[in-house]
Amino acid sequence: MPKKKTEPTKPTSTRKPYPYLALGEEFFDIVKPALFPETILRYRNNRAAASVGLDGLSDEDWIYHFAGFMPLPDNLPEPLAMRYHGHQFRSYNTDIGDGRGFLFAQLESKDGRLLDLGTKGSGKTPYSRFGDGKLTLKGGVREVLATEMLEALGVYTSKSFSLIETGEKLERTDEPSPTRSSVLVRLSHTHIRFGTFQYLAYWEKHEEIKTLIDYCIEHFMEHQVYEQGAARVIGFYNDVITRSASMVAGWMAAGFVHGVLNTDNMNVSGESFDYGPWRFLPEADPNFTAAYFDERGLYAYGRQPEAVGWNLAQLGGTLTKHASQEDLNRALSRYPVMYERMMSYQFSRRFGVEGLTGDFVGSLLKWMEATKIPFERVFFDWFCGSASEARADRSPHADLYKADAFKPIREKLMAAKPVRPERLENAFFEGEPCTMLIDEVEAIWEKIDQDDDWSAFDQKLEDIAVMRRAYALYGPKTS
Repeated sequence: MPKKKTEPTKPTSTRKPYPYLALGEEFFDIVKPALFPETILRYRNNRAAASVGLDGLSDEDWIYHFAGFMPLPDNLPEPLAMRYHGHQFRSYNTDIGDGRGFLFAQLESKDGRLLDLGTKGSGKTPYSRFGDGKLTLKGGVREVLATEMLEALGVYTSKSFSLIETGEKLERTDEPSPTRSSVLVRLSHTHIRFGTFQYLAYWEKHEEIKTLIDYCIEHFMEHQVYEQGAARVIGFYNDVITRSASMVAGWMAAGFVHGVLNTDNMNVSGESFDYGPWRFLPEADPNFTAAYFDERGLYAYGRQPEAVGWNLAQLGGTLTKHASQEDLNRALSRYPVMYERMMSYQFSRRFGVEGLTGDFVGSLLKWMEATKIPFERVFFDWFCGSASEARADRSPHADLYKADAFKPIREKLMAAKPVRPERLENAFFEGEPCTMLIDEVEAIWEKIDQDDDWSAFDQKLEDIAVMRRAYALYGPKTS
């Protein structure tokens, strides 16, 4: 553990009183972080740090707080392991909770929003079961890459805030062992899961469910106007449905496969988080799975909307003491319509145009599946629609774009109004698309693992940053 400095740099972002702590002891267990034999800073997200006033920390202070887990000034005095249950591959599991992480701090962003700093790999908790509470360095590297890529593609996601190598050798059954260790800190709007509500419902903590709904509304649904009583509960549920539909539509437009869409891996804020065996599609394939253990294809690319809908139904089942089943069912019936609306929005945004329809999206994905064109390529070549026609005709895949099968899609792209076509002036569009395929990820890790060479990792993050600035796909759609 790092030595304590006499006067660590005081962050400018604090949060007092402590909102999650104020919920009460039914929601968490106070825990202690692990002590690590070594701490090497591998990644710090200075953009995210600036949003919560922590960008002024020196690297030494950064390690002091985000590996030593010394409390931030005027913030949570002790880490909190959050309690939750969950359906894991649709089997209900009561024997889970924060097993290798905790809520470390709650900060107020510069625009007044409450944000959480949570950990992954910070040591054992009462929910670790037979695990060691640790995170492999490869797992940490993968999460940084996934979150940066998704953010650049306009998907609402938690941010990888910090990655510190911790000098241990871990044994794992799903990768060569022993393997290097790390601790990750993520920044997100909340760490409240569908499984948090399931835990409370299982133990018949119905008043606590109302308290948690009020907490969510106050701290990250403040843009809505809510009534009281059952209408308030339905309003909350509708908001979660909308946010979840936006999230999964964003994944579909990004060609992203989460891999393990259990209810304990879904955040009520609609942020993507809990990254495990994720993959990006090399080409459109509805049956593509990310997890080798997903033998039934339950969480395949094309089944992700279904999985999210099923999980939303489980969340609704925890609210039946506070709203009628009829009203909850009516709210849930909005999900397919909302998902289609969000698919139109997300695919339009990825193409940099207005007004693409659900029919267009369906035709596009069928064409992409049939032609096996690289998934990211078509969005890159046709960004801003008609404004990229000449670019598309110079593409290595121009023959596909000139074929009769593409003609209906081309006509709709040409007819759609470009949004901010000046974005095409960015030099990014003169090169090649930025991708995050499994071979690239493995090549990045191999250099780190074999030679402690982080240059490919750093270069990929720079490539993603260039893409993020070029596409400029900022902010989630939550209505």
